Amino acid sequence: MNVSEAVDSRRSVRAFLDQPVDLGILREVLERAARAPSGGNLQPWRLYVLSGDALSRLKDAIQLRLNTHPTPDLPLDYEVYPSPLGEPYRSERYAVGEAMYAELGIAREDKTARLQQFANNYRFFGAPVALFCYVDRGMGPPQWSDLGMYLQTVMLLLRERGLDSCAQECWSVYHREIAAQLSPPREWMLFCGMAIGHADPDAPVNRLRARRLPLDQFVQWRS
Repeated sequence: MNVSEAVDSRRSVRAFLDQPVDLGILREVLERAARAPSGGNLQPWRLYVLSGDALSRLKDAIQLRLNTHPTPDLPLDYEVYPSPLGEPYRSERYAVGEAMYAELGIAREDKTARLQQFANNYRFFGAPVALFCYVDRGMGPPQWSDLGMYLQTVMLLLRERGLDSCAQECWSVYHREIAAQLSPPREWMLFCGMAIGHADPDAPVNRLRARRLPLDQFVQWRS
């Protein structure tokens, strides 16, 4: 698989097969991805990788939290989206959500089914491996961009090895609950989780291919 094929086939997978992931391959991917660009070579990404019993314990803990006290951990470490979210960004976010529920056959007024689908985030969509990415609280926006470049490199290398993923900022809402399981240093902030595994080819939700803006809507050419 070349780079273009990896970019084109990467997507946010929201249903995984019950098929193990070779942790040796994952170790190689995470190590190789560290060649991603990093301003000043700070390499600010800090990771936890969970599978097996460790992943089961975390999912049990978050399920209990959702059942008994689902409100977010306040204060939030960061806002996933600006508030209010202006245009055209609001429309793009809305459109991808509606496209996903359409693939699942969930009507707009079926709030219960939509909430149940969203709750699958906190089961990592059935993936056998979970990754959490932290960053030192002293880091700023340039280092957060480094996190994005590292994680994108991870996801492309996963595609090269026949694996799929879904990056999930939703985990930051329960950052205290995750910290209770992982015991990270206090100076670390949770950025996101990531589900890793083999995509279920028969799951309707995995038919979703989010649209992208036409090139000329985000590029200006000057000469």
